[in-house]
Amino acid sequence: MLLSLFPSSSSPPNCAFISSLLLNPRRTSPASPFFLRAATTRAISLCFTTTSTTMSVNLQTHAFAGNPLRSTIPKPGDPFSPSSALETLKSRLMESASSNHSQLLSPSFQVLPFRKGRPLASSVDGDGASGRNWHLGWIGLADCRRFLAKSGVELTAESLVFLGFMPDEDVVYWAIDVSSESSLVPEFGGKRLCFVELRTLMVAADWTDDRVMADLAIAGHARALLEWHKLSRFCGSCGANTVPAEAGRRKQCSNETCKARVYPRIDPVIFMPSWLTLIQVVIMLVIDKENDRVLLSRQSRFVPRMWSCLAGFIEPGESLEEAVRRETFEEAGIEVGEVVYHSSQPWPVGPNSMPCQLMVGFFAYAKTLEINVDKTELEDAKWLSREDVQKALSLAEYKKAQTTAAAKVEQMCKGVEKGQSLSADFNVESGELAPMFFPGPSAIAHHLISSWVHGQTTIGGGGRQISTSLSNL
Repeated sequence: MLLSLFPSSSSPPNCAFISSLLLNPRRTSPASPFFLRAATTRAISLCFTTTSTTMSVNLQTHAFAGNPLRSTIPKPGDPFSPSSALETLKSRLMESASSNHSQLLSPSFQVLPFRKGRPLASSVDGDGASGRNWHLGWIGLADCRRFLAKSGVELTAESLVFLGFMPDEDVVYWAIDVSSESSLVPEFGGKRLCFVELRTLMVAADWTDDRVMADLAIAGHARALLEWHKLSRFCGSCGANTVPAEAGRRKQCSNETCKARVYPRIDPVIFMPSWLTLIQVVIMLVIDKENDRVLLSRQSRFVPRMWSCLAGFIEPGESLEEAVRRETFEEAGIEVGEVVYHSSQPWPVGPNSMPCQLMVGFFAYAKTLEINVDKTELEDAKWLSREDVQKALSLAEYKKAQTTAAAKVEQMCKGVEKGQSLSADFNVESGELAPMFFPGPSAIAHHLISSWVHGQTTIGGGGRQISTSLSNL
């Protein structure tokens, strides 16, 4: 396999082969996903068009995607299935709190606590080249039980949510919301652990570190499930209380005459990245007829100098393509013809009321050029040339913003957090303000914009085509 990825030391990586592996995972051994990812990380980075003047970053997957945990298994009786894992969990919780016997049993149980939507995390020092970074603050089931007992709280199976498992590691992972237990904050602080905003961890994540990106995806999945549990306490059919079912993967109405099943809701959003909400959202990069300019916008809530794509929500009875055309016309007065899918991104860092947001990204080709901004939605919108966009990408120091956020996580875990604006990192080297910058590599908007800049949209053969490459994620 490695010979296929790198035919020779001087030749470029086999991008088509890598694409086929990612699009057809069954071509690899079921036990090899982490090996494949590690072996192809460098090859993938070489598959993207980058220059010394362009600092944009293309990832193998979007931030919050690529969760390595498996949550289902074909055999219901398998010890890693949600139902079997839940029964094992219940039996271990019945053991004496002072017993360490459960730590020796298989599979091992690890728990990720959350407080007010913030996962437990810890800062770690890098190897010098990568610098500081962070990892999730997993704790064993017995330790979680002891921590809660010190606060006078009994750990129950109903309070834990099944996240998934890594059978090769013989571990089952769970999440728990401890928002009501304020005494746990100093308890964890003594162990250099702290509850960190998921958005901060997102910016602080080193996108070249597979482990960190996997942790980010797990944390996003866990937060979405826990926040959904908070929002689904009552049945939408009869109003009765709901109770967890299938190890927290769904809920069920407690009313015996109803028994409605409630599943986590996915809220798709069409991404015109000015919106970060919880619905299915479409986000689109609007491109002119000649493929020379793109339409970018600002919202009043944006940090100074940041511009992004348009975005909006899908209405009932509307297709994704129709939502792209409607939202573009409503917000900017531009009529759109052809709409081409690019990629999608889970977005668990929106409002708590919308924990399962899905961003669906598109390239949208404009039929008209005159802009008519809806001031209730946007502060401004304008056409930008490829050169203007490329210059903005070259000036934005995304790596500097990442290291600044990583330092902030380290300060928080040490208990010496200092306020700092990350927007200050998007300056030119002289310290002068860059005229504009775009969302960083953790956002799908960045990849829509950088894909276009790198020429990964082409016009030919009577129509426009998006190149089939890893940049489409």
